[in-house]
Amino acid sequence: MVLRYLTTIGIALVVGVLAVPRIVAGQDWPQWRGPNRDGSVSAFDVPASWPAGLTEQWKVEVGLGYATPLLVGDRIYMFTRQGEDEVMLALDAASGETLWRTSYPAPFQMNPATARHRAGPKSTPTYADGRLFTLGMSGIVTAFDADAGRQLWQKPGGPVQPMFHTGMSPFVDGDVMILHVGGHDDGALTAFDVATGDVRWSWAGDGPAYGSPIVVELAGVRQVVTYTQKNFVGVSVETGDLLWRRPFTTPSNTTSQTPHVYQNDVIEAGRGNGITRFRVVREGNAWTTENVWHTDAVSLHMTNGVIVDGVLFGLSHLNSGQYFGLDLDTGEVLWTSAPRQADNAAIVHAGTTIFSLEADAELVVVASSRTGFEPVQRYEVATSATWAQPTLAGNRVFVKDVDSLTLWTVD
Repeated sequence: MVLRYLTTIGIALVVGVLAVPRIVAGQDWPQWRGPNRDGSVSAFDVPASWPAGLTEQWKVEVGLGYATPLLVGDRIYMFTRQGEDEVMLALDAASGETLWRTSYPAPFQMNPATARHRAGPKSTPTYADGRLFTLGMSGIVTAFDADAGRQLWQKPGGPVQPMFHTGMSPFVDGDVMILHVGGHDDGALTAFDVATGDVRWSWAGDGPAYGSPIVVELAGVRQVVTYTQKNFVGVSVETGDLLWRRPFTTPSNTTSQTPHVYQNDVIEAGRGNGITRFRVVREGNAWTTENVWHTDAVSLHMTNGVIVDGVLFGLSHLNSGQYFGLDLDTGEVLWTSAPRQADNAAIVHAGTTIFSLEADAELVVVASSRTGFEPVQRYEVATSATWAQPTLAGNRVFVKDVDSLTLWTVD
C-alpha cells in the first residue's frame, strides 16, 4: 500500500484506505530554550527508528528574525519584522493560519557587521499567565495580551543601543519580567511589573551582553544569573542588589550564552575563554565564587549546549565548528567530532536524543554518548538559513528560517 501525503490540499491519500496524518500534541514551549530554559524537551515522541524524511504539514511566511516559535496550547506565537514594523503573530498550530496580528513601528539603523543576519528581532518572546513579552531590535520592550493580541504596555528603546542591537530573551519570575535594557555603557538589568510595566528595581552596574538570564537559587538565595558586557553576575531577584560578580569578557565583545546550572554550580562559557565550572559561596553577607575546574580544550560562542546525564553536548567554535562531549563532574573532554561541522547550531534534547539545527538548515539527530559523536539521521528542513531554535512537541518540529515557519512531523 502506497501512502502519499498531499501537503497542498491537506489530505492523505491511501490506495484503498483514507488516513489522517498523526499529529501528537505535547508540552508547551513558552520561552527561550523551552520550559526550563535549558534546551530540555520532556514531551517529544522519539521514534524507535527514524524515517528517511520528515513530513511537511504546512509552511507560511511570517517575517524576518530568529526568535524561537512559542507553542502554547494549540497556538504558535511568532515575533518577527515585516517592513519597518515589529510584529507579534498568533498562528493556529495545526494549520499555520493567522489568528491575530499586532504590530508597532520599529525603524532602526542596521549595524553593517550584522547585515547578513538581517533586521529581524533576535530575542525570543516569553509567555506567562496570558501575556507575551518581547524585546525588539532597538530595545523596545512590549507586553501583549496573548488571547487577542492587544498591546498592554510598551517601553521605548534607549538613545543608545548595544553594538550589535539586542539579543536577550525576557525571563518572567512571578509578577516581574526581567531584562537587561539600554546600551553597553548605560544599560540596567531591570525588573518590570508584568501587569503595568512599572520598574520594580534596576541594577546599573554594567551594560547588557547578548545572552539571556536565568533565575535560580544559589547559596540559599533566589537570584538572576546573567552575563553582562564585562562581567558574569548574580543579582537578588527580590531587591536587585548585586550579590556576586566575576570579570568576564570575550575577544569579540559578544558574550551570547545562557548560563547552565549543574549540581548547584554554574557553568561559564564564552568565545576564547574555554569552559569553567564554579561554585557560588556565601559567608554571612559576603559572596564569592570559586572554580571547581576549567578547560580550554573546548569552548562555546554563539551555540548553547545541553546537559544529558552529566555530559555537556555542544558545538565549539574551535576548529571551524566541532561537536564535543564534556564531563561536567571532572571537566574532562570525553570526545570531539571531526572539524568543520557547522558555523553555529541551535541544540535541544529529548531524553538521550539530541537535536542540532545547524545554521545551514540541516537538522541532525544525535544519540547522546560518552564515547563519540553519533549522528542517527539528518534532515534538510528549510531552503534558507536557520538561526532560530527549533520547537519540538509530540511528533512535531517547528522550524523558523529567514522569513518562514514550517511544521514538520515525524510519521
